[in-house]
Formats: sequence, structure tokens, C-alpha cells
Amino acid sequence: MSKSRKMRSLLPLLLLLLCEAGSRAAPKPNFVLIMADDLGIGDPGCYGNRTLRTPNIDRLAKEGVKLTQHLAASPLCTPSRAAFMTGRYPIRSGMASQSRSGVFLFLASSGGLPESEVTFARLLKNQGYATALVGKWHLGTHCRNNSDFCHHPSSHGFDHFHGIPVTNLRDCKPGQGSVFTSALRLLAFVPLQVIAVALLTLAALRWLGLLRVPGLAFAGLLLLAAAILGALLAFLHYFRPLNCVLLRNREISQQPLSYDNLTQRLTEDAARFIRRNAETPFLLVFSCLQVHTALFASKDFAGKSQHGAYGDAAEEMDWSVGQILNVLEELRLTNNTLVYFSSDQGAHVEEVTSKGEVHGGSNGIYKGGKGNNWEGGIRVPGLLRWPGVIEAGLEVDAPTSNMDVFPTVAALAGAALPQDRVIDGRDLMPLLRSQSQHSEHEFLFHYCNFYLNAVRWHPRNSSSIWKAFFFTPNFTPEGANGCFLTHVCFCNGRFITRHQPPLLFDLSTDPRERAPVTPGAEPRFWEILDTMQQAADRHARTVQAVPNQLSLPNLLWKPWLQMCCPSSSGLSCQCRQEQRDRGGRA
Repeated sequence: MSKSRKMRSLLPLLLLLLCEAGSRAAPKPNFVLIMADDLGIGDPGCYGNRTLRTPNIDRLAKEGVKLTQHLAASPLCTPSRAAFMTGRYPIRSGMASQSRSGVFLFLASSGGLPESEVTFARLLKNQGYATALVGKWHLGTHCRNNSDFCHHPSSHGFDHFHGIPVTNLRDCKPGQGSVFTSALRLLAFVPLQVIAVALLTLAALRWLGLLRVPGLAFAGLLLLAAAILGALLAFLHYFRPLNCVLLRNREISQQPLSYDNLTQRLTEDAARFIRRNAETPFLLVFSCLQVHTALFASKDFAGKSQHGAYGDAAEEMDWSVGQILNVLEELRLTNNTLVYFSSDQGAHVEEVTSKGEVHGGSNGIYKGGKGNNWEGGIRVPGLLRWPGVIEAGLEVDAPTSNMDVFPTVAALAGAALPQDRVIDGRDLMPLLRSQSQHSEHEFLFHYCNFYLNAVRWHPRNSSSIWKAFFFTPNFTPEGANGCFLTHVCFCNGRFITRHQPPLLFDLSTDPRERAPVTPGAEPRFWEILDTMQQAADRHARTVQAVPNQLSLPNLLWKPWLQMCCPSSSGLSCQCRQEQRDRGGRA
């Protein structure tokens, strides 16, 4: 046989071997997406903090890319997380409230992320990925009954869920106060005071003989007072066991949840998921409960930081990030895993206890915080690491959004984006690989719940970053850096000031948003505002009316949606299954 014939006969075998080698050399990447809760951009050391110890978060910045203008799509938990999961502004999915309450507070609410929405978890699951969410969900649980789980993570592409379905609240930890103080004062304490005054007044008038008051009037007022007092006591007694629960998939594992070693338990579960799926592509969303109040830390971290309870919680969270990175390294998965770290919104600056203890974080040089669209509320840490693919130590100053994770992950996993809806996120990889110096987001739109609050414009041929506010929150007390009298800023009515013309800032020269641009100082003032208004109008035409998932009927507690331990009776709802299982699969 001639050499040429031998070569031709061997050619198919060589091609087959090359194809197999290529497929082995480029397996699908894994994804570890870590989302902190209420962490300010001024908290991690890699963003300038010199007293809070975050060596593991800083390690991501050193070994990967730091985004300096990474933006949450909303300054509140529920809408921000909806945008993160779907790559879409929350108004598109109905996850933007038209009332004061912009988040879910009850387990037995009927609103949530609609099943029609496509999350990156669903896309990756269809690509053969193992998927898990460990930690906080906060995007709803049920629709019609307490067994449909229509909004649960398992209905949105996650094979495994271990965490809290709602959120971590002060009310969940005895002795830490309540987020309902203002509502209880308005709905219970004030009516009780009015009834007391009415009873005393009527009694005095009757005693003086000035007015004939029938006994039924006194009885009616006393019954009303008893009903209000009973409802108040029932709320205070039952809220924690009914709403502060830990789920494992669709089963309650702890009710009410215990904060004892809670970070360790969730971190261990995240590590176990990685170990179980080390041989297959996986997506892990590690959604930290910290540093949202109620603050908590295990004995290894309590009292160890320079920033009190907040610092203890932040440093424990950093430890958990390190544990996950260590597992990836141990299993030799580091070079094939994209790790993303961020926060759902800025630090909650109004979190100050009655004793004056600061329980909120730092937003660095930026104004405002959680609940408003000043930079402190939406500019969040953004770190990505993928050794060998992303350049270590790179900083990207272009505007990016937490919505960008959706198309980035989808493209890297080989999943096609949904074609039947608007995807607002943009693939980050051209920026991360230094293939582009300019963000694909020429315009970004900042919503305060349902209402378009501000527009950001980064012109293609300019270094300026313009930001125009249609309204701004009224900080209270005057001169403060937040809405301390209401604990969080609201988005309409007497709580805001509208601006005509819009309040304009150039963030490239004024990142603190201290000095609005004026027509006298900027010759193109009106041209800039007109361009931004046209962009807002074009954007508004793409927003379709959808059911409001955060309407008052959807937010209210519904007894038929309440989950309770199988071993409990009535509303007692007490179980510690998590602790019994720790010897096996905690």
C-alpha cells in the first residue's frame, strides 16, 4: 500500500481523535454566582475599605475583573433579584410595585416571579447543567394553594434549593426589633389610643350628666379594642414561625429558622452540591443571607470585627465565599469555573437601631443607599473570575448591569436567548476579554419600583456619563443621607420631589452627585436632556402591561397558602428537622 493511500485511510481516524481531543479540551464551563444581600460598594477591601476584612472577596478582584460601575437593576431586593434571574427590567415581569411595599414580606403571599419568565437556571438546565440555589430566594412561593409551588425555585429551573423563600427580617430574630413598627403604630397603637380617649370622654360626659351614653356604646368600643389588641398579639406571636422558615427543596426543614451556625450550614450545602457535580457542568447560585438585618454571626466571628455586628456578619460572609473558592480549587475546577460576586443593591444606610448602633454598610463616596437610585443605592460590587479566560487584575469602568449575567451565562453555556421577549442585559465577555472598551449599554433605565426614576447615558464618542433624574426622594430629616423617618425611601406622592427640567449630573466628573449640571455651565444641556427623554420614550414603548405581582392583594397573607411543618397542628408551626438531619445531609 502506498504512503498516500495509508495516509488517506488514517485521515478519518486522525480527524476523530482531534475532535475528541477538542471536546475534552473545552468542556462547558461551570458557574458560581454569589449574591450578597445589602452589601455596600464601600464594604469590600478591593473597593477601598481598609478596616473590614474581606480577603476572599478581594481575592476575586486580584485574580479576575473588577467592575467599577456595576449597577443593580433596582435598589430593592425582590425586583433586583427578578432582573438578575431573567436579564430583564423587573417592570417587564410585573415585579415592580405600584405601592409603598416593593418586596414580599409574607411566605403566604400569592405574588412572585411568573412561571412564564425564563431564568438563566432554566436555560442551563435544558443544556444539561445541574442547578442549585442555596440561600435567599425572595421571589415568591405559591399562587393558589400551598402545594402548587408556582413561584418556587424548582419551578424556575433549579434542581436543588436550600434556604429561605422570603427574606431575613429583624422580626425573625428575637430581640432585634421589627420592620413593621410604623405599620403597627398606625394600625394598632393609634386606634387603641383613640378608643381609650373615646371611652374616657364618654365616661366623663355620662358621669357629669352631660350626655346619655348607652352601655352598648361602651361594650362596642371595648370589643373593638379587644379585637385590635388580639390581632396585634396574634401578629407578634405568629409572624416569626409562619414566615421565618428554612426550606430544603419543597419541604420545611426548620420552622422558625435558627441562626445558630446558619452561614456554616448553607455553605456546607453549597460545597456538597459542587462535590456531587464535579464531573458534570453545574450552576450554583449562592445567595447570601448576610448582611441584611437581622444581623447574625457564629461564635467564630461574633465580636471580632472593627464594625460591630455588621462587620462580624460581613466577615463571616467573606469566609463563606472563601470556602466555596477552596472547594473549587480542591476539586481542580477553578480554571473551568466562572465565579461572579455582587450585591442585590447598595447598603441600607437607614439601618440604625434604637440604641444608635449602625446596622447598615458603606456605600463609599456615593450618595444614598438601598431603596433609591442615587449611586449609593444601585452601584454595587461586581467581580468576575475565570483564570485563563479573563485577565487577572483588570478594571472595567464602563456601565454594566446585574441583568448582564443572564445573556453572559447563556452564551457561555451554549443556550440560545429567548426570542419572544425583550432581554435587557448584554453579554459581558467582550468587556471582560478586553475585546471592547465600551459597554453595549448606551442607555440604562433606573426604576424606583414601578416608576421610571432616572436615565443613564454613556455616549459612544464621549467619556461623559450623564444621569437625569425625573424625581428624587425627599431625605428625612432634612440634610440626612437617607429616609430615616420611614426607614426606606418611597417612590411617589409626598415622599418625592419631581424635577422639570430633570436633574442632570455628569457622573464622570461628579460621581458623588453633588452639583447638578446647569444650562449655563453646559452648552448642550437641552440637547442632552432631549436625547435622554427620547431614549426613555423608546424604552417605554417596549414595556407591555403585565399582571402586578406586588399588588396589595398579592402581597397580603393568605391562610390557605401558609406552609407549616407536617408534625405541627394549627398555627403552632414548630419543627427542627434541619438539626435532626445534620448527621446525614444537612
